[in-house]
Amino acid sequence: MKFGFRVPYLRKRIAARTSLKRAIVHRLGLKAPRGWGWLTNPRRATYNRIYNRTTRGCSVLFLSMLGGTLCLGFAVFGMLTN
Repeated sequence: MKFGFRVPYLRKRIAARTSLKRAIVHRLGLKAPRGWGWLTNPRRATYNRIYNRTTRGCSVLFLSMLGGTLCLGFAVFGMLTN
């Protein structure tokens, strides 16, 4: 199991969205509702739940840095306009 930051892989992100199995399941309407992964594949659902709780995406770090500068920018703009 991995701990820490996830490494972004563009190829894996695209492959997950364009798989043949995914297209067939969507066309046939066999999708389970969100949160029902434990019903369709309990082993994968357990792994994903643990993985998502023990790792963080690098976009979280990027957005927090970006959000901090945006908040600072709005604060400075607010001081200038008052």
